[in-house]
Amino acid sequence: MNIDKIKTLGQLKKSGWKSRSIKDELRDNLRENIKNGIDSFTGIHGYENTVIPELERAILSRHNINLLGLRGQAKTRLARLMTGLLDEYIPYVSDSEIHDDPLAPLSRTAIELIEKHGDKTPISWLHRDDRFYEKLATPDVTVADLIGDIDPIKAANLKLSYADDRVIHYGMIPRANRCIFVINELPDLQARIQVALFNILQEGDIQIRGFKLRLELDMQFLFTANPEDYTNRGSIVTPLKDRIGSQILTHYPETIEIAKTITQQEARNDERTENTVIVPELAKDLLEQISFCARDSEYVDEKSGVSARMSITAYENLLSTAERRALMNGDDSTSLRFSDFTGVIPSITGKIELVYEGEQEGAAFVANELIGDATKKLFPEYFPEIKKLQKPDEETPYDKLLEWFFNNDGLELLDELNDADYKALLDQVTPLTDLVEKYQPEFPMEDRYFLKEFILWSLVEFDKLSKKRFTEGYQFNDLYSSFIKGI
Repeated sequence: MNIDKIKTLGQLKKSGWKSRSIKDELRDNLRENIKNGIDSFTGIHGYENTVIPELERAILSRHNINLLGLRGQAKTRLARLMTGLLDEYIPYVSDSEIHDDPLAPLSRTAIELIEKHGDKTPISWLHRDDRFYEKLATPDVTVADLIGDIDPIKAANLKLSYADDRVIHYGMIPRANRCIFVINELPDLQARIQVALFNILQEGDIQIRGFKLRLELDMQFLFTANPEDYTNRGSIVTPLKDRIGSQILTHYPETIEIAKTITQQEARNDERTENTVIVPELAKDLLEQISFCARDSEYVDEKSGVSARMSITAYENLLSTAERRALMNGDDSTSLRFSDFTGVIPSITGKIELVYEGEQEGAAFVANELIGDATKKLFPEYFPEIKKLQKPDEETPYDKLLEWFFNNDGLELLDELNDADYKALLDQVTPLTDLVEKYQPEFPMEDRYFLKEFILWSLVEFDKLSKKRFTEGYQFNDLYSSFIKGI
């Protein structure tokens, strides 16, 4: 349909365009996508067999929807992607505040325009990207904000009585007629405001003050809610829940691979950063494992959750830490180092809610613990397991490495070392090279220094070496000599 040539109601009728509700519009377009094998929710990962099928069933059922899940589970992203299921353009009566359907007008303004001009009534076209409305539920939201109220300025300018419905100023919901309307964090909305939504969800009409106003709005409602809010700040009132057709539970990524895919997709790093910093796959795995460990940590509030945004911002900080070092040393490129993970601590501390024990220990302590837990979790996937208990004379693959530290004064790795000096220092520890060649011979050459440092940090976590942080970097020592020397 050539919308540039359809400017009046008469032209619209001749074109054969037919009205349909937004729920039918979503349903019909989704049916076509499913038939043709088209992904309606591109960019959403890990929901292919859980959330997305449930969401598609809800759309096919023409339901209003509540997405229930912890923060950082792509609830709003799913809602925004639903606009892709709308028709590219729909017609509406020009100058209509509520996007009146030219073939089924609702507002007094549109009805009077059509009565006056007939087939010459001007129409405009609304793109699907402009059919998404979003409101964050906060305690200060009023019925007037959402539904509407009497506008005394309009009454004075038009010299109308307050009994005339033309003095009404429509709120966000009527103005979102024929659109997708999202209310985020629904439990935060005061109960009396939630009550005002009853009629809209059930009968599709609105009530403003004392007016006998019945506008059968055509809308797709989508709500989001966090289970934590049900106890901390509020709840969804039961009659409102009863009017929401489908409640869909969202979840965090179930595997490291899915989490990595999401992080790589969402991280905001330009080509300069990506070309400057070489990132081993092990580093990406470790970064995601930190989030997995945080969700199981005794220091982190399980009910609050750990947002996927933590991994995304941590990855950005990780690359920036390495990029900064390269710039300071005048290097065109650099490889990521394990010690660069100290740069992700601000991303962790700002994204997790701690329980009482965590608050007592401090956010920075918890962040370092999470990095350590993630290291311990991944280590057995690359090297032989370090047992907690072993026989006194039992040999282990790490004896030569521990002996090296016992016979030397330790190893200092400064944060801002250039790549040449950094590699030279690690090469001095020959047992590290032997371990990598024996157990990870296929490991990419450019990533092996990260793997060597990974071994050192892992041995610290398994209480085989000691590690001390000082202003310029880290120092690794033999565990027992550090006790003797008082380090």
